[in-house]
Amino acid sequence: MYKFSKAKIYLIAFICLLGVFYSIPNFVKDKASLPSWWQPVNLGLDLQGGSHLLLEVETDVVIKERMQATSDSVRQALREKRIRYLSLSANNDNVSLQIPNLIDENEAISAIKKIDRDLVVEKNDGKLDLRYSEEALKQLMLKTVDQSIEIVRRRIDELGTKEPTIQRQGQNRILVQLPGVENPEAVKTLLGKTAKLSFHLVDDKSSAADARRGRISSSSKLMPGSAGSYQSQYLIERRVVVGGEHLTDSQATFQEGSPVVSFKFDTLGGRKFGDATRKNVGRQLAIVLDGEVISAPNIQTAIMGGSGIITGNFTTTEANELALLLRSGALPAPLNVLEERTVGPGLGADSIKAGGYACLIGLAGVVIFMLLAYGLFGTFTTIALAINMFLLLGALSFLQATLTLPGIAGIVLTMGMAVDANVLIFERMREEVKYGRSLLNAIDAGFKNAFSTIIDANLTTMAAAFVLFYFGTGPVRGFAVTLAIGILTSLFSAIMVTRLIVATWVERSKPKSLPII
Repeated sequence: MYKFSKAKIYLIAFICLLGVFYSIPNFVKDKASLPSWWQPVNLGLDLQGGSHLLLEVETDVVIKERMQATSDSVRQALREKRIRYLSLSANNDNVSLQIPNLIDENEAISAIKKIDRDLVVEKNDGKLDLRYSEEALKQLMLKTVDQSIEIVRRRIDELGTKEPTIQRQGQNRILVQLPGVENPEAVKTLLGKTAKLSFHLVDDKSSAADARRGRISSSSKLMPGSAGSYQSQYLIERRVVVGGEHLTDSQATFQEGSPVVSFKFDTLGGRKFGDATRKNVGRQLAIVLDGEVISAPNIQTAIMGGSGIITGNFTTTEANELALLLRSGALPAPLNVLEERTVGPGLGADSIKAGGYACLIGLAGVVIFMLLAYGLFGTFTTIALAINMFLLLGALSFLQATLTLPGIAGIVLTMGMAVDANVLIFERMREEVKYGRSLLNAIDAGFKNAFSTIIDANLTTMAAAFVLFYFGTGPVRGFAVTLAIGILTSLFSAIMVTRLIVATWVERSKPKSLPII
């Protein structure tokens, strides 16, 4: 066991040096000057301060929009069946209408139920009330909140925030924690925009002035223009030519020296966009974002290939922000900020100091015990433990993991676990010497025979870490990450590093007896 090949020695030395190299940024004061690939461990909200936002998803808006869409579908279905209807209107949670000819009522109900199997049709005072079942509404709300969480995550990540905590709280709330962000206004502004994009043809048979006088067809609607558009109001067709859900990419770029936003559709969206522009050359195509027309360019030729450009008197910042919003996707519902607070860095500094003391006390306790119990071999373990700490810190830095107070607890736990393997090995050596083995055979048997026990014990802990990571959120995951990485580095330092140190000692000192008896 005490003969290591040069290749193995170089590999062990390389891994140790790599751990030290990646841990160095944690001890550098001017971290801003370091390259992006060589950064220290990110500190969580509880360690470096930051912003805490509690958002509420307005699921009522989604239900209302679904009712409006259902109303349009009902109108189309009844027209196809040539069934006369009256007073068709979409409300907050239902759609109501009248079928004046009772003979057509059953056929109308049958046509309506084909639109969506979750629709419940009730007869009420000569009217038909259409509602969604409780289970369907519950599933819609869950889907809306899940979608919102994913889009919030994309937007926050593109801001450059490292490892934000984004999780569901209750039925329709989202908790967002942003370490290091002490002014959340920019984030609130970004999250406050729904970013619902759609393309509509401008109604060329009527004008906005006609609409203001009440002369407007049911297939058109009056839409305000944004601050950067050329008109204050536009009359556009209700029918959506292409929706923003078909967007696959958007980037801020320049056209003739002015900032614009380029976009690209998926295959279906590109086909719809191409057909619409081919059939409507000469007409205006309104680009609607969050209920405002940001531009309405003339269609000069068919736009095939599934890509185009949005113009609208943007500044460079506005173009970049719009591209980001479109890339991350539209929020299915608006978000309201219910709670906002900033965690000061002072509290984080106190937490780091307390965590540092805990690490030092834990390290000192382990070192003293090993020195008293195993003498020279305890010194070897202390060296391996120091290398283990550098490996753990280097791995966390390389992965750009976020360190929280539970994460520090994981490091303290790792210190104790790091010497478990050495204790098993050394105790096995003692037993082998008592059984009459020679020094070299006892050392060799100590490492070999304790190996299976060490692996079993650490695999059990690793399984627990994986369970915590899979089912946990936020700080619990941080604890699981540091625990899992600590197990791997502990195994390496105990089995490989300690063994190399002991082998080197045996080869150079030629000892006659085991120094731990």
